[in-house]
This record gives sequence, structure tokens and C-alpha cells, in this order.
Amino acid sequence: MRLRPSIVLWGSAVTLVDVAKRIAPDLAAAAADGDEFRRLPDPVWKQLLDEGFLRALQPARWGGGEVHLLEFFDAIMALSSASPSAGWVAGVIGVHPWHLALFDERAQLDMWGDDPTTLHSSSYNPTGKAEKVDGGYRVWGRWSFSSGCDHCHGVNLGAIVRSEATIPDFRSFVLMADQYRIEDNWHVAGLKGTGSKDIVVDDAFVPDYRTQSHADYALGLPLPGQDHNDGPLYRLPWSVVFNLALAASVLGAARGFVDTWIDEAKPRVVAGGQRVADDPLAQRRLADALWDLDATVSLIRSDIDLMWHQAECHETPSMTERGQFRWNMNRGCERVGAAVVDLLRAASGRSIFLDHPLQRLFQDVQAGLGHMFLLPDPLARAVGGNLLGTTKPELVL
Repeated sequence: MRLRPSIVLWGSAVTLVDVAKRIAPDLAAAAADGDEFRRLPDPVWKQLLDEGFLRALQPARWGGGEVHLLEFFDAIMALSSASPSAGWVAGVIGVHPWHLALFDERAQLDMWGDDPTTLHSSSYNPTGKAEKVDGGYRVWGRWSFSSGCDHCHGVNLGAIVRSEATIPDFRSFVLMADQYRIEDNWHVAGLKGTGSKDIVVDDAFVPDYRTQSHADYALGLPLPGQDHNDGPLYRLPWSVVFNLALAASVLGAARGFVDTWIDEAKPRVVAGGQRVADDPLAQRRLADALWDLDATVSLIRSDIDLMWHQAECHETPSMTERGQFRWNMNRGCERVGAAVVDLLRAASGRSIFLDHPLQRLFQDVQAGLGHMFLLPDPLARAVGGNLLGTTKPELVL
């Protein structure tokens, strides 16, 4: 096994947020190219890798950052405010080294043994098939929305194993680069630069050590990777960490939208010569949007602090707590998304043009909100049902 030294950033006084703010102009300037290419431009991917974002949650023993989750959350928001596609890819791809660190050491060696900077994409929605065979599993099918897949050399796919069991066996399977192909079908309205294309697997064998059960995640059971990666970062609940990356991307993109809306509205004069800056309704809309955004971020940051404290104390968040954490993210994102819609309706009529900066940012926010993991309804059932004492509690993975 060949390990590479950690980037100088890690362990220094410079944070990922500082770096994100420094490279923000570069990311913003490259956003149009990303939309045209329908994936991140190669220089942007390299910048995200070299500056430490994509490996921020990778274990330090593999040369990664192993940073506090709060630093990662703040950094993804900062990236997304400059370039929603770059922030989305950094958030989603950035979670995968953390996820792989929960797997058996052999799985980590397969992916990182020759090069610890190797990254993989994912598609957790179990649209493909899997069945148990001797020594592992047979996996096949099609998966969609694998963000950043063009730059990756492996993939983590979700599938429900065929069985007679009452409870579906939902698992993650790590496949290497020669076990799948990418189908280029990413022609979309928002987050164009994420390259979230389809993954097709004809027939792949995945050994037992490269798969894990999501039921184990939900129940907070010990995971094999924690034997070697024993820091608090790797004792956090899987569903909450993945949800957090998506929420950070959407909230950052919304911040970028609001900032751009302010820049557009300040000099604008409407019929009758009235300045938008003097319009009480516009002032209220903006104040409401920023309140929703800031309140959501504050609540999430507080939840991260609590989760981290629990991890340091080797405490596993309950199903109820995980439901609350995810509800706070998803309901907050829903409110912020609605505020963005409200602001767009109050923008210039020219904002309907495809090359208008508000239109692209609006589409990016709405595309991010479309991710199934950001749906608030299942979490509302979990939180509300618990408060009411339901006899049919919602399972929060």
C-alpha cells in the first residue's frame, strides 16, 4: 500500500472555507463552460481535488483531510454560492471517501491501494438488481444521476437483494472502473455541469467485503471500516451525512441566487420611476428569503455540533434524532426553495432569458431540490409521527 502525504492545507490555520472563497471567481468564470460540456471542466475538477475539497472527509491515514463535518458543510455552501454545479459535485463526491472508509479494509485497498487520490461516484437509488452468490453478489441494471462520474474510477451503487426476507435487503455495492459503463444522457435544465449521467452494469461480481447493508447504517451497528478509521467523523450516521452534502449544495446555490438578485435589484427602476430598492414588498420578500436561509443554516450547524458531540462520546443518534436532523435540512431547503421562487417572480422580466444569471441559478436550485433524498414528506412523517405516538413509525435510514 502506497500512501501520499496530506496536503499542506490540512492541519494549517487556513480552512476549506477560506480556500473556497479564494477560488470562487475561478469557479464562477468556468460555470458556463461546465454547462456547455455538461460536466465539470477538467481544470475545475483538478482544482477541487488539489485544494482538498474532494478528499476532505477521507481518513488522514490515506492522506485525506478527515476534517470536522462543520468545516465540510460550510465549504460546500461557499463553493455552491459561486458555482452550484461545482459545489454539488464537491459535496456528493466528497462524501464517498467517507462512505468507503466504513467498508472493510480490503475494499479501501481495492480503491486506494495504488493511488489514494482515486475517487468514485455513486447512485444510491436502488433501481438496479442484485442477488446473493458464492463469495459475494451478482449486480446488474441501470442507475441514474451519478454526479461527477466522468472524472471517477469506480462507483457505489444501491440495490435491493432478491430474497424471500420480509424486510428488503437494501445494500451499497462498490464496483471498480472496469465493471460498468457510463451512458451520456445528461441533457437537463439545471445543474448542467454536474455530469450526472447513467451507470449501466451488464453483469458484475461484487465480493462480500465490497458491500454493506443500509439496515446496519439505520440501526447504528458497528461497521468494519471503523476498526481502522476510529475518529468521530466515522461514527456519524450515513443518511444524515449524505443528506447534509445535498443540503449544503442547495443552500449555497440559494445564497448565490439571493446575492445576484440583490445586485440586479439595487439599480433597477420600474414603471413610474420607482426604485425597486424603495418597494416595501421587494424589501419584505428579500428579508423573508434571507431569514429562511440563515435560520436553516443556523439550525443545521447546531445539529452538526450535537452529532459531533455524540460521536465523540461514542453515542449513536436515535432514529428519532436522525429524523429530526434530516427534517431540519429538508424542510429548511424547501422553504428556501420557495423563497427563491418568490424572488424570481419579483425580478426583471428579462430573467426568463436563458443567459440571464438569475435564470441559471434558479434552475440550479430547483434541480438540486429535485433529489429524492431532499424530500421533506417522509421526514415530516417521522417527526410528526413520533410526537403523536404513532404505532407505525417511519424508518429513517
